[in-house]
Amino acid sequence: MNKNNRFSPALVLTLAALSLSACGGKPGDAWSGYADADYVYVASPLAGTLSVLNVEAGQQVARGKPLFALESDSERAAREEAQARLEAARYQAENTDKGKREPEVAVNQAQLQQARAQATLAQHDLTRKRELVDRGFISRAQLDEAQATLAQAQARVRELSSVVQVAQLPARQDERAAADAQVEAARQVLKQSEWRQQQKQQTAPADAQVADTFFRPGEFIPAGQPVVALLPPGNIKARFYVPEAHLPSLALGQTVQLECDGCGAPIAARVTHIATKPEYTPPVIYSNSQRTKLVFMVEAKPAPADAQRLRPGQPLGVRPQAAAGK
Repeated sequence: MNKNNRFSPALVLTLAALSLSACGGKPGDAWSGYADADYVYVASPLAGTLSVLNVEAGQQVARGKPLFALESDSERAAREEAQARLEAARYQAENTDKGKREPEVAVNQAQLQQARAQATLAQHDLTRKRELVDRGFISRAQLDEAQATLAQAQARVRELSSVVQVAQLPARQDERAAADAQVEAARQVLKQSEWRQQQKQQTAPADAQVADTFFRPGEFIPAGQPVVALLPPGNIKARFYVPEAHLPSLALGQTVQLECDGCGAPIAARVTHIATKPEYTPPVIYSNSQRTKLVFMVEAKPAPADAQRLRPGQPLGVRPQAAAGK
């Protein structure tokens, strides 16, 4: 989160006057301005109690260095739960590739052998009864009963043969797809849990100076509330005010020279923004005397190496490059 306009209009006027005297030029030789910065405000998108603050104001930090951490017991527990659910889903998916366990298959095979023995016995019984019917020793009904018993035994053999075959097969394709979908769902839940835990620990997004810290360990921090303000060198800029008559002489990308007390040689900066409206507008009508008081705010950025010579709030005198040294 970046915030601008950290200085009041009254302070801008004061700084403008100081910049002219500080640069040792005559009134009108340089445009009045000051150094400003776009701060990077680091916050956690989740609320929590600040447990660790790793930096302090004025410290230089490198990209990726830990800045602060919020308590994350709940997020850690949720991540572990999601990890366990993912492992369970994986085991269930792998289980669909297997048939029954060997002892279970052995039971089915034993039942099949028993059914085959009963079918063999029923076949012998039917053969004997056919001979007895031909000799007139038993009735035709007993022969029919023996045939039915044999048919039942043979059907049982076919049933148990299928049971043994199915017991050795993996799950159907649709069941496997459903199991894989459960694994993916569990994996995404784990990612969410890991993300939430990671958001409780923020690191520096770039090499920068710690401009300020806003909380102390033990304090509760709402979601999105900045904890640390960083100032990367590339975010320092000059903000100056150009009279209306001089505005046509400036263009985006043009180079200007920044001058200030203690800065040494002038600092080159590139114009990155020109206001489309004046800072102070008369109520209704522009008179000739009022028009001379209108100024437009302009921003220019120096190279990161040169920007380190500036401090936010420092008065500046700004000149077009063509006018530098006159």
